[in-house]
Order: sequence, then structure tokens, then C-alpha cells
Amino acid sequence: MADSIPLYPVRKNSKRIPLYHSAKLSRYSEDDSSNLDEMPLMMSEEGFENEESDYQALPRSTRLNRRPRGLGWFLMGGWRMLCGSCCDCLARTCWRKKELKARSVWLGCPEKCEEKHPRNGIKNQKYNFITFVPGVLYQQFKFFLNLYFLVVALSQFVPSMSIGYLYTYWAPLVFVLSVTMVREAVDEVRRFQRDKEMNGQLYEKLTVRGKVQVKSSDIQVGDMIIVEKNQRIPADMIFLRTSEKNGSCFIRTDQLDGETDWKLKIAVVCTQRLAAVGDLFSIRAFVHAQKPQLDIHSFEGNFTREDSDPQIHESLNIENTLWASTVVASGTVIGLVIYTGKETRSVLNTSSAKNKVGLLDLELNRLTKALFLAQVVLACVMVALQGFVGQWVRNLCRFIVLFSSIIPISLRVNLDMGKTAYAWMIMKDENIPGTVVRTSTIPEELGRLVYLLTDKTGTLTQNEMIFKRLHLGTVSYGTDTMDEIQSHIVQSYAQVVPHPANGVAGGATPSRKPTAAAAPKVRKSVVSRIHEAVKAIALCHNVTPVYEAGAEAGAGGETEAAEAEQDFNDYSRTYQASSPDEVALVRWTDSVGLTLVNRDLASLQLRTPSGQILTFHILQIFPFTSESKRMGIIVREEATGDITFYMKGADVAMATIVQYNDWLDEECGNMAREGLRTLVVAKKSLSEEQYQDFESRYSQAKLSVHDRSLKVAAVVESLERELELLCLTGVEDQLQADVRPTLELLRNAGIKIWMLTGDKLETATCIAKSSHLVSRSQDIHVFKPVSSRGEAHLELNAFRRKHDCVLVISGDSLEVCLRYYEHEFVELACQCPAVVCCRCSPTQKAQIVTLLKQHTSNRTCAIGDGGNDVSMIQAADCGIGIEGKEGKQASLAADFSITQFKHIGRLLMVHGRNSYKRSAALGQFVMHRGMIISAMQAVFSSIFYFASIPLYQGFLTVGYSTLYTMFPVFSLVLDQDVQPEMALLYPELYKDLTKGRSLSFKTFLIWVLISIYQGGVLMYGALVLFESEFLHVVAISFTALILTELLMVALTVRTWHWLMVLAQALSLLFYVCSLFFLNEYFDLPFITTWVFLWKVLAITLLSCLPLYIIKYLKRKFSPPSYSKLSS
Repeated sequence: MADSIPLYPVRKNSKRIPLYHSAKLSRYSEDDSSNLDEMPLMMSEEGFENEESDYQALPRSTRLNRRPRGLGWFLMGGWRMLCGSCCDCLARTCWRKKELKARSVWLGCPEKCEEKHPRNGIKNQKYNFITFVPGVLYQQFKFFLNLYFLVVALSQFVPSMSIGYLYTYWAPLVFVLSVTMVREAVDEVRRFQRDKEMNGQLYEKLTVRGKVQVKSSDIQVGDMIIVEKNQRIPADMIFLRTSEKNGSCFIRTDQLDGETDWKLKIAVVCTQRLAAVGDLFSIRAFVHAQKPQLDIHSFEGNFTREDSDPQIHESLNIENTLWASTVVASGTVIGLVIYTGKETRSVLNTSSAKNKVGLLDLELNRLTKALFLAQVVLACVMVALQGFVGQWVRNLCRFIVLFSSIIPISLRVNLDMGKTAYAWMIMKDENIPGTVVRTSTIPEELGRLVYLLTDKTGTLTQNEMIFKRLHLGTVSYGTDTMDEIQSHIVQSYAQVVPHPANGVAGGATPSRKPTAAAAPKVRKSVVSRIHEAVKAIALCHNVTPVYEAGAEAGAGGETEAAEAEQDFNDYSRTYQASSPDEVALVRWTDSVGLTLVNRDLASLQLRTPSGQILTFHILQIFPFTSESKRMGIIVREEATGDITFYMKGADVAMATIVQYNDWLDEECGNMAREGLRTLVVAKKSLSEEQYQDFESRYSQAKLSVHDRSLKVAAVVESLERELELLCLTGVEDQLQADVRPTLELLRNAGIKIWMLTGDKLETATCIAKSSHLVSRSQDIHVFKPVSSRGEAHLELNAFRRKHDCVLVISGDSLEVCLRYYEHEFVELACQCPAVVCCRCSPTQKAQIVTLLKQHTSNRTCAIGDGGNDVSMIQAADCGIGIEGKEGKQASLAADFSITQFKHIGRLLMVHGRNSYKRSAALGQFVMHRGMIISAMQAVFSSIFYFASIPLYQGFLTVGYSTLYTMFPVFSLVLDQDVQPEMALLYPELYKDLTKGRSLSFKTFLIWVLISIYQGGVLMYGALVLFESEFLHVVAISFTALILTELLMVALTVRTWHWLMVLAQALSLLFYVCSLFFLNEYFDLPFITTWVFLWKVLAITLLSCLPLYIIKYLKRKFSPPSYSKLSS
């Protein structure tokens, strides 16, 4: 792919560095020297390490090329770069950001904090009371169009430049500014009220004197805060205590990372073991926390208690943290605040909202600059033809004001009203119910999109896992044969009923288990194999059953036995885990008869079909990581004392550690093609000696100061050998309704889809396949994990050789590639039909959107449903939020809110198309309306000795752009070139919209030529047919002008609407009626004669008939693509 794209790993003028030798190269690639030709500028390993900071600090233009800077460079734009650099330097000096540092936080002693930390308030407002008016005015007048109107209006206060009435210039400008300010004020008030509600939430703070109420915004670093169940966590905290007996709790993180599954958090052991809450003030302890960081999935810190002998040191990790914006799901927790306000993880991962400007507005802004240049040139020509006599500078300024109608102020008014109309049509569309337009300034962007960046969980999927398949090697079970498994489980545990385990409740186990462990080589029966597989699935997980009634009973002080009896028989039991896959597996074991009824940090209990309780003690847990792609657990069965190591994971990770088999790879491929998420389950029986040896080595590795993770992994890997393969499971993540046809529709429309998710690589790949984001004919290139410049370079070279493949890359590898090969990576990725980025943080999602905008100059759209998608939605040119299970945070922050992913098809194909086409036609017609009257003014002035006198004055000027032509021109917002059904049936029509052909310099030039022709015909015709009075010229030319504009609207319309006909009739009626009242402009006896009528009709016919003939011939011999489909 893109073999012509070179890679530039170092700048040309860097110091000389030796090349790689093949021996060193082998650590990155198996074929030693085969890739050397593809690495134009490879460095040594030492070079990679020594030059990283140097290289990273250089801008890309400096890395690639150092151009000589001389006078030519300065004149050709260097002055702008120098000014920008100076301004940036000044801004950094004046608004230097505070350096973030690690901190030590003492329990309950905020006054001991050495540094001042930010206030814990939420502020989403753009302005304050002082900056509102200047800020809104700046946002309006930073566009050339509005600034131009302001300057022209101000010029009318100078007597020598005054032309016409003052209200004709100021009334439209004041109207536009007033509407904008009211709209912004309403939005600001709403933001203020939302912020006030969040900051005013009350929490209980622990003090030496007891509990006190404190507002969320008044919480400080060092405070100990009590958070009740279902209450939002107000700041980043360390988890000190909980009301739960097992020392743990669940939190909901859907507004932080987008995952709807509950996360298990563990309290600090030292503080959880204290007898009472008040003892937190009797100990002398502190928490040392790392400096605030973006990463929401990691944390490093230490808890130290100084008043004990010896001192207690406890390492803290992500399991001991409670991040802000998450919600407590079980129990009551007490946390020590370590980060507040701007330093919390949620705020660091959220970008500030920006004012979005549509591409069509930018294009119109460029066209108005061209019109202004033409206006100045025309004024200069007039003064030059005068011979620069007298006060020619004054005359030049008067001519500029005289031709100011070339850029009509009604352009801004009409476009803003049109956008409001489009928003109303979108929200009233019955085919996409519940759609809300929150940003009404960019509906045209929906018709210009090239890249769609979508979240996975809750956007493409429902995040509801369903167990679909169990494969044992020789036999496979699907949803229609689950009853067989259930009968086998009942049969398996029925054999133990006559042999209770010495009265120990819950000590029962099938009698065949010791036999199976003693003779693993003997071929097992199907019943035995099913029993072992189901048992392994029921034990190997991180799922915890949650009982609402049980928690209340515990609070009431019932005994543990009574509580257990009540809980285990309670139908309100729910399962919670960090992965929905695990919940689906445990629910399935429950459905076939083996139920997980209780779990704490040290044990878990299963209930058999006969109602007996099996207790297993948890000896070790090895959690899932993206590197290992597997999780394991070592349990000891209470009844028999047998120790078993269970493990499950991705097939790529498990294939090498299970015993030889000939079916795993084939079946994994079969399930993957069905879109199922596969997990391989295996086990290994351990003797007491084997486990004790492992435990000693494992404990020693965990205490290591250096390379702890590597040593721990090495010890665990020593256990992962020759595991007995039990089964292969297939779980389906339910897709949202009509996701597949919607993605196919978007793909056919030429929209490239990137899926950005915080989920695992395997999960993301599975969903990409099942949703048909990856078509059957396309390959998938999984970008290998890279951590250095050399590895990134080699992997990019391998990626270059792939053609028409979908790229799958992790967030860590993406960060390395963008650090050193930003331009090359984006170019390669943009040539892929689709891209999947997994393990993305919220900030990375926003960075990817920004990169696409910078490198491709194409319009981007981001769609998501969780709080973790807000940054991405706000960074995109067009943000769409889905109201789903993860709350309304994304929906409220988005420009458009929908209820289902499938609605995006109609939103883009129909409403996006109509909004862009209508605005393009409306904008160009309004400019035509101004240019034609300016052309008439130019002809009039040139004939009458270049006098700077207006042709039409007073009400005629205002009425021309309002009462007489406003309704027919604005009715263009109802026009449509293609029926909605046709636009959805042929999404390929959308590709033409992204090319911007409806509004371009070509179409603009056509309208300019039409305006010049019609203006010249109308004015010269009126002068040729000139009677005895000048008043007759005004009456004939103005009447012909109004009729010409009405006929041009009819010529532009492609699909008539009854309101269009009504607008034409009303405008004509208003004008005819005004002829009898405006006596100062019209001679009533003359306009009632047949002479006036035939002259007006002759001039109008001459100005419009040729254009009608040209349009007819064009449609006959060169029809547009949509007209072919309609016919």
C-alpha cells in the first residue's frame, strides 16, 4: 500500500549515526536483511534512545527539510510565521501552565498540603458576565462578511459618504447581532444552570468533630468524603473504607470510559481493618500519589502509616482508586481526595467546547472576499474613467459604498434562517424520531462528510452478550441444544446425592472427579467432559453476584447464615464484572444448572442443580491484560482439598500453552466467521507441593523492586504449560438494529469508517467482522505492538506492502507511530477502507479526529454514546450523540442527537444532502440578487457621467431584498433535487456532495456572468425605451428587475412545493399593491398604461428567455446524475 510514500525517521541535518547491522535488526524482524532496502534512514539502537527527545521537540517541517531563510522567504509568508511565533511565546509567558507534580496527601488534613490545588468546580460556560458581549461580537466580526457590513454601516455617519437612509444599513446588522446574542445568552444560561446543579451537590465530609455537609465545589485535596450508593464521585480519591464486609465495592464508569459494566474496587487494607470510622483520625498516615495524568487505566502510589511499629507500607494501584464522574454501585465508600477540578482524570480527558463553523460558511466567506475585491476594482474603474478629477478619494469611497449591495447583508440573515428551517425539518422527520439538533449552525456539514469515526460499545453494539456456542472438540452445542447440556449437568451432580460430605453443607462434588484427575489419559465420557467444562467456566472469571435484598439485610444486622439463605434464594440476583463476556458466561452456567451464588475476595460458592453449595477457596487470581490476552485463577475445593489452575483466553494466546489438539484453530476460525467472540478454556491439576513452590516464587517476584512485572509474568508462565484443553466458547455481542445495512449504506456513499474503542483488540476485531465493517473480501492487518522508533519503522514498512486491508491498531502503538511518523502513518491509514483503533483513551480519540482534519482537509463526523466520547464529538466537524444506556452526556455535548445508530443513514443521505444543496443554492441566489442591482448601478453611473448617485433609494432598496423577493428566494429551502427514497436507494449520489460542486468558484462565476448579463439588459433596455422622465426609467427597470428575480427563482427550483407558489404570488401581490402607494418613486398614470406594461415584459423576456433555453438544452443533452435516476 502506497509504496511511494517514504518514511523519514530522522532529520537530514542530524549528526551522523551508523546504520543497523543485520544482527541488531533481527530483534525486530525475522528476515534479517530483506527489509533493509525499504528502510531509507535507519538508525542504530543507541541513536533511537539518544535522539528521541531531540527529535520529538522538532516540528515536522524542520525534521524533513531545513530551507534557507532569506528575504524571499520573509516576503512569501515568513513574516506571518515570525509574528505567530512571537505571539505564541508571549502567550506562553503570560499564561504559563502550572507544572503538575506528585504529591503526598495526609489523611483528613487538607491544611498540610504544601501546594495550592485547583478548585473542584465544574465550569462549561464559554463566557462570563464581563466577556459575554465582547466575546460574542468577536465571534461575529472575525468573519469578513460581518466585518464588512459593520464598516459600511459606520461609513454612513460620515456626511460626505452618506448614501441613502441610515436605517437601510443598520437595521439588518442590528437584527442579525440581536438574534445571535439572544441565542448565545440562552445557551450560556442553560450551561450555567447545569454547572450550578453539579457544583451544588452535597456530600458528607469526615472531620474530627464528626460529619459535615460540603458542596462538591468546596471539596479540597486531603478531605475524606463519604459517598453513598448511586451517588456521583465528586473528585479523584483513594478508596479507604467501605460498608461492604469484603472490603470492596463496585462502581459504574460509563461516563468515564464508556463501559457499562461495573468495576470492582478494593479498599486500602490498613484503613479497612480499622475498628471504626473515627479511627481514621487517630492514625498518622499519608498517601503518596503520582502527578495527575491522562491515563484512566493506571495509577501508581503508596500508602504509609507512620505511627505503627514497624511502619506499614502498602502499594496502591488502579484497583484502589475512585475516579471523578464515576458512580458508586454498591455500599457506602469513604475516599481520600487526591486530585480536584482540572487535575481529575475526567477533566484532563475532556476537551473544551469550540465554536464550530461549517465548510459552506468558510466557502461563502472566501467568495465574499472575492466580491469585495471586484467591488473595489469596479469603484477604481469608475474613478479612473472620471480622470481622477476633484476629490477622487471621496468619490472612490462613495462608489465602494454605492456598490456595497454586491455583498448583501441579507446573505447572513437568509442563511441563518435557512439553517433554523433545516433543523426544524430534521427534528420533525417521523422516520428518525427523537432526533434533536443542538447546533443549528452546521446542518450542511451532514452533506459533506468523508470520515465517520464511531465508538463501538453502545453505538454499534447493544453491549448485551449472549452465549451461543460450546465446542468440546468432538461435539458442538448451540442455542437449540442447551437443554442437553442441562440434562448432563443434572445427571453429573445427581450421583453425589447419596454421598454427602460428612454433613458439611456445600461440600459435595461429583464422584468421578478424583478418577478423572488420577487418570487424565483415559478417554472421558461426554457427561464428564461437559461437567468439567461448565465447572471451569463457572469458576474462571472475575464476576461477583450482587443482591439488593442481601445488602439491606446485612445493614439490619442479621446473621451471616440467615443472610446467605435469603440471598441465595433471591430472584433479584444480578452479576457484575469488568467484562460483559464473563457475565454472559456465568449467566449461561446458571441457565444450565451450575449457579454462582456468592463471592468475596477469598472464596466463591456454586449451587448445583440439586441445591447443594460447593465452596472453593481462591488462592490466586491472574487478571486479564491486553498483553497476556488471558486470565487465570487457582482454587482449592473445600470438600476434597484439590487444587486446580483454570485459565481462559484468546485462541492466539492459549494455542501454545494447551496440550496438542487438531481442532482448536479450525473451530476458532469457524466461530469468528459467524461474528462470535471466542474464548479457550483449559485447566491444570496441581499438587500441594507444586502450588507451594509456585506461591513462594510468585510472592518473591511480587516484592521485587526492579522489573517486577517481568518477573511476575515469568513465574506465571512457568505454570502455563501443557494445560488440558476443556472447551471453546462462542459469545455474540448483539449489534444495534440495522447496523450492517447502515454501514454498507455509508460505505457505498464513499464515507470511510473508523472505529475507535477502549475495548480489547480481539473484541474490536470481532465486532468489526460481525457488523460487516470489514467485508468478506478484505484482509485484516493487525499492527503489532511497538514501543520504539525502530519497531514502529519496521512495522510501518510491513504495513506499506498490504493492499485493500483493514488496519487494526492499539492505542499504545498508535501513540508511538504518531510521535515519530505522524504524516506517513496518517497517509497510509487514510488509504485503508476502514480502520479499527482499540484501547483508545478519550484524549486519543479526539487526537485522531484532529489529525484527520489537519492532514486530509476533509470533513469528519464523530458518533458516540458515552461520556468518554465527548472529546471526540467536540473535536469533529460534526458531532452526533446517541441517547443510550451510558447516559445523555454524549447526546448533550453533540451537535446532533439521535436515538439509534441506523438513523444516521437518513440523517446524512437525505437531510445532509438537502441542507447542503439548499444552502448552496440560497447563498448563490442571494449574492446574484445583490450583484444584478450592482451591475445596473454600474451601467447607470457610467452612462450618466460616472456620477456616484444611487439608482434606487429609500424604500425601494430595502423592499427589493425584503418584501418583494425575500419569500420566493427563501422558499428555496424547500427545494430538493432527489426524493428521499431515491437518495437512500442510491447512496453513491452522496459522493458528489463531498466534492463541493454545488458551491464552487465555477458555479459562482456562472452566477456572476448571469448577473452582469441581466443587469446590463435591464438597465440598457430601460434607457433605450426611455420616455420623457427619469422617473419612468426607475419604474420600468425596477419592475422588470422584480419580475426577473421571481422568474429566476422559478428557473432554479427543481421540485415545486405549494409554499413556493404561494411565496411567488404574495411577493407579486405586495409589489403591485405598493405601486399605488409609493408615489414618490412611481408615476401612477404612467404605470397603468399599456406602454409601461409591454416595455417591462419585453425587457424581462430578453433577460430571462435565453437562460431558460440554455437550461433546457443542458438538461436534454447533459443531464445531472440524479435526473437520470428520477427518469
